[in-house]
Amino acid sequence: MESGSTAESLGFRHRFIRPSLDAGAASDWTILLLHGTGGDENDLIPLGRALSPGAALLSPRGNVVEGTMPRFFRRLAEGVFDQEDLARRTEELVTFVQRAVAHYGLDAERVIAAGFSNGANIAASVLLRTAGVFRGAVLLSPMLPFEPAESPRLDTTGVFIGAGRSDPIVPVAQVERLADLLRAAGAEVAVHWEPGGHGITQREVGAARRWVETSIL
Repeated sequence: MESGSTAESLGFRHRFIRPSLDAGAASDWTILLLHGTGGDENDLIPLGRALSPGAALLSPRGNVVEGTMPRFFRRLAEGVFDQEDLARRTEELVTFVQRAVAHYGLDAERVIAAGFSNGANIAASVLLRTAGVFRGAVLLSPMLPFEPAESPRLDTTGVFIGAGRSDPIVPVAQVERLADLLRAAGAEVAVHWEPGGHGITQREVGAARRWVETSIL
């Protein structure tokens, strides 16, 4: 069963797809799907189904609009983030997840974030600010959203990072720094490199699915 909710009810316009009844253990899990710049709540539904076919899918649309393109937080230029807005929007997303967990009767300890680009960046911001929101995260083409003065303990959190070595937007050093910070916070981090640029490849999705199955579920 699929249901939708207006932005006013939980804070974000979104899609919610209930888990498959015959999915077994995976039906206890929820994948939070966070689109990239210009995407919407429909974009990453196929990714969620690929990562875990039986899980519930929760897919919000970013509340910030840049021109005509939805985003999850403001930026001042390519790769330059509005840090005040990022902090506020990160808190906004955490509140949405908490409200959705209560509204849809989800298990708060079994939420996996899966984001691409801007969506991966706000998921990383949640990880670096607030422990316990995500049990795991799949970050595709992420940047380091900010340098934390300190970060929460992430000892029970697993993170998969997929990135391109030729990405014109995200330098390799940024990806490596993000991975290092997450590991320093206690997270188990796996980094998968693709030779290409800023996008999602089938090989990357396959690696992420295997990681979800073996490291999270």
